[in-house]
Amino acid sequence: MADLLDVRQLRAGYGEAVVLQDVSLSLAEGHTLALLGRNGTGKTTFINTLAGATRQHGGRIRLGDAELHRLAPHERAAAGIGWVPQERNIFKSLTVHENLTAVARPGRWQPARVYEMFPRLAERKGNLGTQLSGGEQQMLAVGRALVLNPRLLLLDEPLEGLAPIIVEELLKAIRRITREEGLSAIIVEQHPQAILAIADQAVVLDRGTVVHQGAAAALLARPDLLDSLLGVSR
Repeated sequence: MADLLDVRQLRAGYGEAVVLQDVSLSLAEGHTLALLGRNGTGKTTFINTLAGATRQHGGRIRLGDAELHRLAPHERAAAGIGWVPQERNIFKSLTVHENLTAVARPGRWQPARVYEMFPRLAERKGNLGTQLSGGEQQMLAVGRALVLNPRLLLLDEPLEGLAPIIVEELLKAIRRITREEGLSAIIVEQHPQAILAIADQAVVLDRGTVVHQGAAAALLARPDLLDSLLGVSR
């Protein structure tokens, strides 16, 4: 299977501060990658760099035939990047439906499919972003990324701070998007077991460098190794 994403010797950060050091990884079309690590190890910086929101100091990023490192953030979205940042960044002064229709691009993911996957949003399509709960805002952020009809979906801690029932709804949706719909994704998450269970690959970062790459299922089957990589004491 051909690689959709190919990252080579990536160095990036904020201003003159370099957070990522020579990060190299690849992701096949239709596969999901779980990006793990302790807080402050560079996971969000990596996601932000793919989206064009950091300063790149070296290396290259290729998505299909597009050299992402040469493109501005809006051009990366057009090239196939769908980004759900930690801050969600929905348009809070617009309604749910306006959030979706304002950015929709032609393709299989249209607002109607988002409403089918997230019935809560269908019930609140006339509500402003400020009138949504945190979980509903996260669903809207995912839906808004989907209607861009991306080739690669970037999810930065999509389950953070949400009630258990919302976590289950979102996990079910992410599983459908990646497993059933076959959309490639990179997911940063503080609940590694939940994400490893639906991912194909796992990459662990520490101090801005890759310290582990392999099959997600193999890492899930080695809780001792996972705890060691994440600095967890049992």
